Amino acid sequence: MEVQSLTRNAHMSPKKMREVARTIQGRKAPEAVEYLALIPRKSAQLIGKTLKSAIANAENNNNLSADSLTVKSAVIENGPVLKRFKAGARGTAKPRRKPMAHIRIVLTDGNSN
Repeated sequence: MEVQSLTRNAHMSPKKMREVARTIQGRKAPEAVEYLALIPRKSAQLIGKTLKSAIANAENNNNLSADSLTVKSAVIENGPVLKRFKAGARGTAKPRRKPMAHIRIVLTDGNSN
């Protein structure tokens, strides 16, 4: 059975988040939570929060054990981009892009139902 969790509009660049998300794919869920706790990056904290939510969904909604779950996929999708301007040289305005990301984590218990 597959269980997923989704965090939308995380205020961080998807490119920065994908580096961390690739490291937890295929790992056991408790091991992935411990692994993310050791990574000193904001993206690891956001992904860890989503992973804990997916584990809680599996335990509460589907009566699955957290120890039997593995991370099937951790996908970082592009979210909306905030377009802002900042003061530049000689009275000009320089554009700034503030990208956001959607975090989707899918856990599986190994059974194909």
